[in-house]
Amino acid sequence: MNQEIRIPKDRIPVLIGKGGEAKRKLEELGHSKITVNSATGDVLIENNEDAILAMTTFEAVRAIGRGFSLERSVMLFNDQIQLAVISLREFAKPKSHRLHEIKSRIIGRNGRTREIIEELTETRLCVYGDTVSIIGELMPIQYAIQAVEMLINGRKHRTVYQFLEKSTREIKTIKLKESFDGVP
Repeated sequence: MNQEIRIPKDRIPVLIGKGGEAKRKLEELGHSKITVNSATGDVLIENNEDAILAMTTFEAVRAIGRGFSLERSVMLFNDQIQLAVISLREFAKPKSHRLHEIKSRIIGRNGRTREIIEELTETRLCVYGDTVSIIGELMPIQYAIQAVEMLINGRKHRTVYQFLEKSTREIKTIKLKESFDGVP
């Protein structure tokens, strides 16, 4: 299975890594061959053995292209972890003042809003270019997406934090129930 993706040229050094270390790690984890065109940002992922690993490698490369580090991107090789990318283009025209305002609301003063979302949902956020990307488990990532959308739509930060605190309690209750269900 061959897949292609284009990542921003300034993210190519992160994908390749010092001495090709990052690229080798992704190839090893994904049992894939990765070919990078540094001039265009085109990345080819080849894996004829395992379509799931090929797709996971694709998502890890995509995560790097959306601003995540290698360490965070390889989290995607855990079956419970996924990547969500929210395009901000539909909420504001490229290079408009509104786009900057949206990104600022999501990041918060000194990155505090982003940190709170990450802490309460146990996810990782990256605001890069015209996107907000989130890495995390299925249920928490849905709450993080909802929180980001609330901020985009102008909801007060306090309201978003209250929503996240309630959601965190729900997540903990479900996890606790799941852990007890597994006990005889």
